[in-house]
Amino acid sequence: MTDVTGVLDEAIKKAAVAWISVDDGPAYALWCMPVDTSLAVITGPGEQFAPGLAEARQATVRLRGDHGGLIVTTGAVVTRLDPNGAEWAELAPQLAGKRLNAPGSADELVARWAASDCALLRITPAEETLVAGAALGDDTGAAPPRETPARVETRKPFRLHKVTRR
Repeated sequence: MTDVTGVLDEAIKKAAVAWISVDDGPAYALWCMPVDTSLAVITGPGEQFAPGLAEARQATVRLRGDHGGLIVTTGAVVTRLDPNGAEWAELAPQLAGKRLNAPGSADELVARWAASDCALLRITPAEETLVAGAALGDDTGAAPPRETPARVETRKPFRLHKVTRR
């Protein structure tokens, strides 16, 4: 088990994105920040969409390796941090600094998160549910795209002149 735990620790250290799902729902790719042996994730208004994660107590986390493929799947304990707490005060500015394309400074972003009721979550993997290596199996985990209002039907390209085939 220690080799597998080492793989988990290394995957967490290098994680910038984790696929996180709640209950039997779909996994969402969420940007995250490694914190010791946990991940810090922000979700809520104006931030990444993760339905049900802010209220969840447990989730499933999938992490990728250096080659881009899945190397670890584990259950995790989800803890929502209090905006008035010491842990929020420590983690929120670090996470805000990692947030790409954020309007305003890191301090303004942290204040917006607290004011708009965004959820700063600490996601701690449970080692007893860890699956890695050969135990993952050969399943690719690929799924067809979900329905979304953002989908647009693609039209055929316009051709000005007749194209002759050879």
